[in-house]
Amino acid sequence: MAIAWPSWFANRFRIYWNEAINDLDLNLTKNGAILAANKTSLMIAEQIDNRRSESSPTKLRRMLYFLMPVLLIVGALIVYKSSAALTVIGKVSNTGVFTPRGNIIPGVAASQAGVLTRTLNYFLVIWPALVFGILISAAVSTFVSPQWLARLLEKRSLRSQAIAGLAGAPLMLCSCCVAPIFTGVYERSARLGPSLGLMIAAPALNPAALILTFMLFDYKVGMVRLGASITAVLFTGLIADRVLGQTRVHCDKDDWQAGARPTDFVHFVRACGRVAIRLLPVIIIGVVLSMIVAQLIPVRAFDSTTAKLVAILVVAAVAVPLALPTFFEIPLALILLASGAPIGAAVAMLIAGPSVNLPSLFTIMRSTNWKVAAIVAISIWTLAVGAGILVSLF
Repeated sequence: MAIAWPSWFANRFRIYWNEAINDLDLNLTKNGAILAANKTSLMIAEQIDNRRSESSPTKLRRMLYFLMPVLLIVGALIVYKSSAALTVIGKVSNTGVFTPRGNIIPGVAASQAGVLTRTLNYFLVIWPALVFGILISAAVSTFVSPQWLARLLEKRSLRSQAIAGLAGAPLMLCSCCVAPIFTGVYERSARLGPSLGLMIAAPALNPAALILTFMLFDYKVGMVRLGASITAVLFTGLIADRVLGQTRVHCDKDDWQAGARPTDFVHFVRACGRVAIRLLPVIIIGVVLSMIVAQLIPVRAFDSTTAKLVAILVVAAVAVPLALPTFFEIPLALILLASGAPIGAAVAMLIAGPSVNLPSLFTIMRSTNWKVAAIVAISIWTLAVGAGILVSLF
């Protein structure tokens, strides 16, 4: 039988052609997948490089965005307080006398006003600093990362207490005005010890007040005040934290702080209102009660030098709740010495007077509980009494 050669060759060619086409498609598919994978890898690597190159500037810009409002407010406060302090120091240097505003504390500058008048005059003196305290508290609550603040202020360590003291001293605020900042730092970081250390450092380690103390009193008085104030800043918060154990406080998250947005300043304005509504009533009540206490104390209650220890104990007990504007502990201590009280009583006033008062203790109680406020008050009273006794022995 004869074979149809043209037809056979055509069929075989068709079969080989189809196989070649299939092999070519398979190779192209494999090569395309490899190329796509390589392209994807290159894109991922490029994205990683871009993120690495952009992460540092972006993080730095975000950090500056959130820290700048706090730094601007704190800087303005330091300029305001420093200018006022330099004016007072200059007058004392020229005259050798410190004359505070009258009608706030009985016995100071021939003050004869009633409780309400004293309260009004007190707020007329401190209101700019109190506004700064509210602004700083709101800025901390709005712009400062709670995770960063918690890492900076380690729990129960002298290092964190020292950092808090160094942060509080330049503020030069009285105990009333720094109370809102305590609330902002505590509720943002959940660190009780450093928050208390910052609150005590602002009035107790006020550089201008310490300079005036060395100018108007014996150097021993200045050294004892400085040592007792440092001890209060370093250990009062640690004692409260250790005695009460773990403290619980609501700490905000950073969710809405992922990027810098104009709405953050809306949060800041709302935080200012929230701080004012929460704390101003407490501070006002504390000031009124403090003025009532001051009104009930006889002006010449500490004239006798026969009971030095009793005088120190009583002066320290009176000074703890007393609301004093910045520097007012100094004329009170001078009045005590002029009236015949022992030097230890004056030292007790210099230490306990500025460190805490009823408004700040009420603020601590409002943010934590009465036990923390009691521990702070007892610690300051004990330090004031111990310092008064120490200076009386030398």
